[in-house]
Amino acid sequence: MNNQRRKKISKALGLIGEAHDILEEVRDEEEESYDNLPENQKEGERGDTMEENISTLEDFIGQLEEADELEEM
Repeated sequence: MNNQRRKKISKALGLIGEAHDILEEVRDEEEESYDNLPENQKEGERGDTMEENISTLEDFIGQLEEADELEEM
């Protein structure tokens, strides 16, 4: 791979890293909000939705972490 392509990958990895950090922050905030819900709301629709959001964010964060494999190119 030539230097130009490596620079593009490096730039993309930087952006992915920024996105990763933002999504982790959002996930942490959502987890904190969920933890502060009264038990009756945790067991209701709102709690279910928040748990789904947290799970989706965790899945996506994991996928972004796999992008680190590009650095090995």
